[in-house]
Amino acid sequence: MPVLFSYGTLRDPAVQRATFGRELAGRPDRLTGFRLEQVRITDPHVLEVSGETHHPILIASSDPADGVDGSAFEVTEQDLARADEYEVDDYRRVAAPLASGETAWVYVAA
Repeated sequence: MPVLFSYGTLRDPAVQRATFGRELAGRPDRLTGFRLEQVRITDPHVLEVSGETHHPILIASSDPADGVDGSAFEVTEQDLARADEYEVDDYRRVAAPLASGETAWVYVAA
């Protein structure tokens, strides 16, 4: 089963219910080699679901000490497709290693 790492709004139960039709069970994990910044959201659907005008976004870092805490969720391929629809415009999905040793899908700056 695929793993999705979230560091932002996809950890919010209300966003999960709107995006996946249910709340996801996650576990804490960490992604290294990235830092967080903020991006202004303009997509009307995402604004409605999250209620936030700015979301965190991952930027690759050359500092190996940089890392971002978040949650790892086991998801289905259908869940990933739904997450792709939610994470529009400014994000792209890539595979990345987590501190736990797992590889997860994660949304980074496009």
